[in-house]
Amino acid sequence: MILIDGESLSIEDVVQVARYKKKVELAVAAIEKIKKSRDVVETAINEGRTVYGVNTGFGELASVSISRVDLASLQVNLIRSHCVGVGDPFVVEVVRGMMLLRANALAKGYSGVRPDVIITLIEMLNAGVVPVVPQQGSVGSSGDLAPLAHMVLVMIGEGEAFYKGKRVPGWDAMEKAKIKPLVLQAKEGVALINGTQPMTSIGVLAVYDALSTIKDATIAASMSLEALRGTRAALDSRIHSLRPHEGQVEIADAMRRVLLDSEINQSHANCGKVQDAYSLRCSPQVIGASLDTIRYVQSILETEINSATDNPLVFPENGTVVSGGNFHGQPIALAMDFLSIALSELANIAERRINRLVNPHLSGLPAFLTTESGLESGMMIAQYTAAALVSENKVLAHPASVDSIPTSADQEDHVSMGTIAARKASTILENVKNVIAIEYMCAAQGIDLLSPLRPSGPLQTGHSTLRKAITKLEDDRVLSEDISKIRELMDQGAIVKSVETITGHLLDV
Repeated sequence: MILIDGESLSIEDVVQVARYKKKVELAVAAIEKIKKSRDVVETAINEGRTVYGVNTGFGELASVSISRVDLASLQVNLIRSHCVGVGDPFVVEVVRGMMLLRANALAKGYSGVRPDVIITLIEMLNAGVVPVVPQQGSVGSSGDLAPLAHMVLVMIGEGEAFYKGKRVPGWDAMEKAKIKPLVLQAKEGVALINGTQPMTSIGVLAVYDALSTIKDATIAASMSLEALRGTRAALDSRIHSLRPHEGQVEIADAMRRVLLDSEINQSHANCGKVQDAYSLRCSPQVIGASLDTIRYVQSILETEINSATDNPLVFPENGTVVSGGNFHGQPIALAMDFLSIALSELANIAERRINRLVNPHLSGLPAFLTTESGLESGMMIAQYTAAALVSENKVLAHPASVDSIPTSADQEDHVSMGTIAARKASTILENVKNVIAIEYMCAAQGIDLLSPLRPSGPLQTGHSTLRKAITKLEDDRVLSEDISKIRELMDQGAIVKSVETITGHLLDV
């Protein structure tokens, strides 16, 4: 059970709820804070005070006063009018993540909603009612207005939802789950849709998976170095201690533990090679820099998931309601763009190692990793696919956060594009995983072609795990199936686990 209180949610908690459907409960300690916050809103209404989003219009319409009898209708109109998303819906885990994050932000006690609002979101999560939320339509200015509005639409018994594997009307899903649709009251609609939860949900899942991918990138790079009979000299701890970036030092250490002395290494001990190409020699520097960046992004997300991001915010200690800009997605937008760049570099350098593995002029191995080159193409086109993915990433890694376009009649005249940045980072991560899968495939074949010489002990276990899923390439076959099977191993963490049975925990991720 995950308890939410607005203060202590972790990235691991979000993943457990979003991906693995762990149950959620509102912490008892948070309920009093939520009620006090709501009391402030009720008092402001009773006193006739003008409060943005409570008894005024929204955005450019903030100067329009709304009568007391229309306050509830104002909130419902807000939700319906903001449901303008288009495109394919977000996957279920992303929507579950945003539901949890929105509930947690409201539980912080600065949003002026009733506990029932948060409890409805929690009931939907626990029952498996997941709103259909289109991916496109947010510029990340007043938060992710359109995506969150589609989420709220199901809370009030409208829209569409996924329930027990089917896409059904929102009222139907709520009825079958025995959840009473929410009747929005003053302030609650705007509190639910002002926030960065969609971009943050995508970001949390991406950064969690990126940290796992770093381990596979490190093992795959080590396997390539072994197959290419590279020198281990560049991994010398003395080198890295003189430039002690945390990620670089850790990756070099991990590679040393993966690349224990081996028969392959001994076979070229006196070959006279002084140094390798950068894609081999500089793996710790490049992968390590990406690791440092991913950890930075992680720290930004850890702050965001326990932040109040709606507007206006309610301060029960002195009964004030203050308009600000915590909904602006800039912190997440910049972090997601940085994540995109860091992930892209993992694939960039991996593709260069793949090229070296298949190129007989560079590898010292049979051309394209087949003993029947000419008659057979071997793994020639696998490098094409890696190159295509790397080039696609270069386009996707162009920062979204440097763009802005005015909205709401220029009231919202600078926007973050944070959700676009997060969506791009997620796509890049998938491309990176596929490039690393291709590197695994090629490096394993390279090691087979060096038989009977054996690789290091850790790499033998990793190689064995790969070979249980895909066999050595003897004759040309459909390699996309092999890549898919390796991706499954990566997603399960199987290759990493097998290597770590010998090396111990490779990285602190």
